[in-house]
Amino acid sequence: MDVEKLEGKSGTATYAEIKKYVAEHNDGMKVSSLYIGQIKNKMGLEKRKNYNVGSGEGRVPTCPQEKEDAIMEAFKHFNLI
Repeated sequence: MDVEKLEGKSGTATYAEIKKYVAEHNDGMKVSSLYIGQIKNKMGLEKRKNYNVGSGEGRVPTCPQEKEDAIMEAFKHFNLI
């Protein structure tokens, strides 16, 4: 599990903390580290270097809107945005 710290304006949270918050506040909804990373990119939040990259081939799933909304809610809770 990726426990990289997310750093924002005045807060920090691990991917695990964000996943836990989303599950607790959205009827057990599961979100992946991939989806959290996609939303971080969309919001312009800084990420550390990921050394576990694929070959660039294949399809990468896009975060569904309901999960994006839940992740955004978690970002706000942790003062990342």
